[in-house]
Amino acid sequence: MISFYRKYYKTIFDMALLVLTVYLFMFVFSHVYNIAKPIFIAFVIYLINEPLARFLNRRGLPKSIAAAISTLVFVIVILGVIVGTGAIFTTQIIWLADKLPDYAVVLEKEIMNRTGQLQNLIGTLPVDLNLVEKAKEYSVDIIQKATALARTFLISLFGMLTSFSTFVVNFAIGIILAYFLSIEIQSWKRIASEKTPKTFKKAFQFLRENVLLGIVTYIKAQAKLIGITFVVIFIALLALGVGNAFSIALLSAIFDVLPLLGVSTLFIPWIIYLLVVGQTSLAIWLAVLLAVVIGTRQILEPKITGDSLGVSAFTMLSFMIISLKLFGVAGLILSPVLIILIKALYEQGYLKKWIRMPAEEYESDPAAIK
Repeated sequence: MISFYRKYYKTIFDMALLVLTVYLFMFVFSHVYNIAKPIFIAFVIYLINEPLARFLNRRGLPKSIAAAISTLVFVIVILGVIVGTGAIFTTQIIWLADKLPDYAVVLEKEIMNRTGQLQNLIGTLPVDLNLVEKAKEYSVDIIQKATALARTFLISLFGMLTSFSTFVVNFAIGIILAYFLSIEIQSWKRIASEKTPKTFKKAFQFLRENVLLGIVTYIKAQAKLIGITFVVIFIALLALGVGNAFSIALLSAIFDVLPLLGVSTLFIPWIIYLLVVGQTSLAIWLAVLLAVVIGTRQILEPKITGDSLGVSAFTMLSFMIISLKLFGVAGLILSPVLIILIKALYEQGYLKKWIRMPAEEYESDPAAIK
């Protein structure tokens, strides 16, 4: 053990220092984020509004008027989306949550009927009937728990959509701040260019080229894929005459965002339910739709997304979960940036300089190991 520490104490110290730096940075960021949420929201709104404001400004409008028009368009679009989409989605979600117990009752009755038929078929065979009864009880219990879980999820989702008064206040302040930022952006850029030390300029340039551009590209690609998923499912459900097609398609898009879950989390239980209750035709069509959605995503994802991040889904999701537990929403926001930054630092050879490795332990350069 002593020989191990003698050989690796420099490596352990360097890695501990790197981990401590990351932890302190995320700790500070989480506190700053909680204090200054409207400012972070303002930057996001500014990035959305600025292209239109810049376009109008180049056409001869004063920047203040161009920024005001761009902000007004943004507010109208956002209000339209929130009021229209939110009203439809929340109404249908509550209706679906209320109908889940009825669907569970139908499923229980169908299982009872199938179990009765099974008992009649094996009545003359030497089979333990208690086993059949136990299977019936377990099936009913699983259905009830699954129904309760699904209903809790839908009600929680409705609660998240309706109880956002604090977010509304922060969002309204963010819109105002984004307007003033759009007007004053040139002066802020000039001050940053003149007053920022060269070291921080190089660090920001590295961050922008190796991290931020990749994340923006990835977000755009995922938005395209999610949009395709929503449109395909929505049109298909309308064609099949399924009720609440909009909400189901929107829920599918939400699940499509979540790593390791996807649309199958919603469709597979639905297909199983339809098969049990005897709606075989609709179940087959939904299975075909699920196969089309998954196949389309598998075909388009490499072409649209490419290698914009270059980080495995498992690594990204694990780091996001840990960051969420330690630092809340701020950690969830910052974790993709940090994990991609660490990858970029590794590829550029910075980690090799910062972390001293015992070269005699490797047959080749440890920094070259993939």
